[in-house]
Amino acid sequence: MNRLISFLIRYVPRKYLQRVTGLGQRVFSLAYAGKNVMCPVCEKSFRKFLPYGRIHPRENALCPNCLALERHRLLWLYLKEKTDFFSGQKAVLHIAPEVCFMKHFEKLHGDQYITADIESPLAKVKMDIHHMPFEDNRFDVVLCNHVLEHVKDDHQALREIHRVLKPGGFAILQIPFFDPVPDTTFEDNSITDPKEREKIFGQDDHVRKYGKDYVDRINQSGLKAVADAFVDELMPETRNRFKLPEHELIYKAVK
Repeated sequence: MNRLISFLIRYVPRKYLQRVTGLGQRVFSLAYAGKNVMCPVCEKSFRKFLPYGRIHPRENALCPNCLALERHRLLWLYLKEKTDFFSGQKAVLHIAPEVCFMKHFEKLHGDQYITADIESPLAKVKMDIHHMPFEDNRFDVVLCNHVLEHVKDDHQALREIHRVLKPGGFAILQIPFFDPVPDTTFEDNSITDPKEREKIFGQDDHVRKYGKDYVDRINQSGLKAVADAFVDELMPETRNRFKLPEHELIYKAVK
């Protein structure tokens, strides 16, 4: 199972995987039936979660039903407990939308929930994050998770997120970190070989390795960012039940 999942996520483009997830969800939901772990996103229980990872798959990572990973389950809890995201309908821009969230967020926010991506067949709007087709001060919330490490100019992308947010609105801006985490973000556009990119940046389609300056990098766009250690506030039994990532920070930026 570990080898199969590793092969699929390394060599099959995300836009194709998203088209065929339904069948796999039904099969794995039955095969992993149980009560040991629970996904807070879909509220389904299983004997364990699926492994997930490109090279060394992590155990208890992927929900068989909704495909939420550890970081998605953590973000769901954060939005519920630390923001007003679920308190009423809002204008939400979801960039590179995660499948596990889409139906829930659309049900809550209706036609004010806009999904956007440069290639995903599931997104409502096809767009380049460097030049968003939206007016200034349009959205209450922007969700942009595990995107900035892929784009050519993350400073421009962050400025665009700042532009389309309403004053007082917030963005969630998660990115991956790879040990050892450098003090300063490293990027080099001359590195184009996929194997070299994977070695240096952690994945073959990444173009930078983020460092401890990430909050400062966000703030340069005009946003005001905080790194919230929310997961450390939760009870150990909660973290274990939902199989949440250890010590992962939530990056929330306010306009």
